[in-house]
Amino acid sequence: MHFQLTADQRALQGGTRDLLAGRFGRDALRGAVERPALDRSLWRELGAAGLFSLRVPEAAGGLGLGLPEAVVVFEECGRALLPGPLVATFLAAGDVPGAARGETVVTQPYGGLLPWPDAADVVRGDAGGAEPLASVDPLTPLHTVPGDRTPPPPEATLLYAAEQLGSAGRTLDMAVQHARIRHQFGRPVGAFQAVKHLCADMLVRTEMARVAVYAAAVTRDPAETAAAKLLADEAAVRGARDCLQVHGGMGFTWEADVHLHLKRAWVRAELGGGARAAEDVLAAAL
Repeated sequence: MHFQLTADQRALQGGTRDLLAGRFGRDALRGAVERPALDRSLWRELGAAGLFSLRVPEAAGGLGLGLPEAVVVFEECGRALLPGPLVATFLAAGDVPGAARGETVVTQPYGGLLPWPDAADVVRGDAGGAEPLASVDPLTPLHTVPGDRTPPPPEATLLYAAEQLGSAGRTLDMAVQHARIRHQFGRPVGAFQAVKHLCADMLVRTEMARVAVYAAAVTRDPAETAAAKLLADEAAVRGARDCLQVHGGMGFTWEADVHLHLKRAWVRAELGGGARAAEDVLAAAL
């Protein structure tokens, strides 16, 4: 069985990356940090580009693609740190009017956390009594939802993992680039063994997560999806921390983007019940 991307999937990946680079590049990212409000015009553009309607049947106006294609697209969204309740709106596109076109923003409480409640036109499930929660990620406003929450569907868990994978890949690239151009003692810092090991470990974790996420998109097995989430969460969180280490003191400054990836990875890891929910699924399968 081959898990390499097809030519069409690579084209979809490249097109999504180009779209986000042009519409949500670094200036837009930093602007969103300073003014954390959901950009409704961007949301509609994403809808027009087909991001939310990827799996909606062609007869209903969608693209009629599958979960592997959705994973490829959400990986790019995670790489760009695209804000907003992407997963909930995507999963609602088949039954909530306007969601597929980006005209409606949908949020869903998973695991007690409700991301972006203030931006939502539709909150699925009972969000009564939701209270604001201080969020470490300036791009992800959070509310807490009282009571037990129904575990998210495996598709949601996998799409969160795909976003984590994209973030891990981006921090790996950032670390390698910085290690090449930053000089100490007359040499690039990437020439030092400790930095080499950090970058190599980041690469291994990212590729392990990629294999797991892509495979789970094909098999759609709940246990494999849970494993993919755990690996992707580790790759994103530890990758961002190692990237910060490669950057040294510069990485701790507000102007650097490394901290944004770390904070998003922390928040995203808790969506969908966090590591404990994934571990419970794996334990039950064993």
